[in-house]
Amino acid sequence: MASDLENAVRAGATALEAGDHATARTYFERVIQAGAANIQIWLLQAAACQAAGDAVGEEAALDGALSLDPANLRALVSKGDRRDAAGDTRGAASFYDKAIKLGQGMQVPPSLASELDRAAARSRALAESYGEQLERSLAAAGWPAEARPPRFQEALDILNGSRQIYLQQPTTFYYPQLPQRQYYERNEFDWVAALETETDAIRAELASLLETKDGFRPYLVSDPDRPITQFHGLNDNPEWSTLHLYENGGPVPINVDRCPRTWLAMQQVPLCHISTRAPTIMFSLLRAGARIPAHTGMINTRLICHLPLVVPPGCGFRVGNEVREWEVGKLLIFDDTIEHEAWNGSDQDRVVLIFDVWRPELDAEERRAVTAIFESIDAR
Repeated sequence: MASDLENAVRAGATALEAGDHATARTYFERVIQAGAANIQIWLLQAAACQAAGDAVGEEAALDGALSLDPANLRALVSKGDRRDAAGDTRGAASFYDKAIKLGQGMQVPPSLASELDRAAARSRALAESYGEQLERSLAAAGWPAEARPPRFQEALDILNGSRQIYLQQPTTFYYPQLPQRQYYERNEFDWVAALETETDAIRAELASLLETKDGFRPYLVSDPDRPITQFHGLNDNPEWSTLHLYENGGPVPINVDRCPRTWLAMQQVPLCHISTRAPTIMFSLLRAGARIPAHTGMINTRLICHLPLVVPPGCGFRVGNEVREWEVGKLLIFDDTIEHEAWNGSDQDRVVLIFDVWRPELDAEERRAVTAIFESIDAR
């Protein structure tokens, strides 16, 4: 019996190669009815049905192949083609996308790589068409692009794949049940306007510091008492330099004396005091052409604030799935435990004043409790 089925397979393959699709299907069907079909037999039957113009038979054979191996790339792409031809564009996209995802990083034959590229192109086209249809439907329902709440638009962008979801990933301490917000807006804090009015005075003090750059040092400095962990070549690298007014739990007197207006302005801000961990108050200098790669901060109970002071064209800042540009004198407030990065694509230095404040969702009792945790840790 086994030799009869083997002969049927060989005869079917020979017939398929010769273009005799009806005969090939008869032989492959014999093997299938005997319950001896493997993944290759199902794919050969699908090919024979396709060549004969039998879409129903082809899809049935592909379903047989996928029942044996749901991750078979050729079957997934071909199944996507059948769904596409049947007008089931969402189903087609789901099969294409699964094949593309499974195929990422795999070594595949050139013919299969070509099929995956074709599937990717078709998937993009289907996504674009679906997006256009959705836009028309939303506009007809009274939600054109210009009338949408920002959060609704972000949800829509995530739905259509143009934005990713980024969540808090603190490297040291996670406080649960806090909102997963990338940026906070300036008008949410009553102290922001007063600080922004001090921008010119702070810039004047910064100008004096920049004349010599005395006090600026690389932001990442190697500690001989700790293992070396390289951060994209920025360790001990002056391309990202800082001058601190407050560091490691206390002021830096020499720098405070050089920047009295800046220091006074900082005293009007609800700085986040957490043992030696926070606040940090510093001028951050990113040199021309430099980039700070994507990373996350340590503690999600605080927010990081940037007061832009020197911002040449070509600079940018990303938190999660949103890029914003620094504007001189306009505060940026964000959660640094969500992946973020910065770049200076200009031929001049960029400087911002950085400090941290408590997250507004924490009440006074929670703030004291968080501080107690780190006071205990840092006392060891």
